[in-house]
Amino acid sequence: MTAPLFEIQDLRVASAVGSPGAQPTSSQEPVEILKGVSLTIARGEIHAIVGPNGSGKSTLASTLLGSPNYVVTSGRILFKGDDITTWSPDVRAKAGLFLAFQCPQQIAGVSVLNFVRQALAARKPSEMSIMELRRHLMDWMTKLDLSPNFLERHANEGFSDYEMKRNELLQMAVLEPEMAIVDETDSDLDIDALKSMASGLQAIKQNQPELGLLMVSHHQRPFDHLEPDAVHVLADGRIVKSAGPELAFQAESKGFEGLHS
Repeated sequence: MTAPLFEIQDLRVASAVGSPGAQPTSSQEPVEILKGVSLTIARGEIHAIVGPNGSGKSTLASTLLGSPNYVVTSGRILFKGDDITTWSPDVRAKAGLFLAFQCPQQIAGVSVLNFVRQALAARKPSEMSIMELRRHLMDWMTKLDLSPNFLERHANEGFSDYEMKRNELLQMAVLEPEMAIVDETDSDLDIDALKSMASGLQAIKQNQPELGLLMVSHHQRPFDHLEPDAVHVLADGRIVKSAGPELAFQAESKGFEGLHS
């Protein structure tokens, strides 16, 4: 039997002592944030995680890519049947995992072209010449509505929120991961920009039908344009309810309090 693309099995996660955002305690023990999260994503499926502020959504996204700010205290993360719980972020990325950050870091002095070229060389060594890569990037920039001079700009330096998120999509399109985690793609975007982002994700999915997507969001707005196969409500570090795409709209209209199973 073929293993699912991506599995999270009873994952418990605490903040690393001394990490940014960690809550100080008298004993300096790690504070548990995720308290037994489980879900399974098959190839080609789109899953959504929604929930209130402080529920652990971004902690989950960061943990799945191996952030050192969090400690897995129990449970497992499986990718194509392999236990990747202890893998470093670069090994996970090379294997085909991708995280579209909510707030990507600025990389002064490194152009978008060179950043993507280096990432692609680590992910798929020797597959494209620099000219082939430039043509490929230009093709995707047209699909993602990015200006031609975008490649020469320093990665995320002086970018608007919209440009940062489009840059994440550009990287995803070119790197062709097998599993992507998209963290808060709707934050700080207006309705038109959000619709354009969803259109970009749809173009990537059309190019990669078997791509698995885990989308993290506060709202149902991204799912007006990109329908998930399943929606999971995360509250107080636990998935309290899972259902179809209608669940995101119920959360938007009724709030999260009444959705606990």
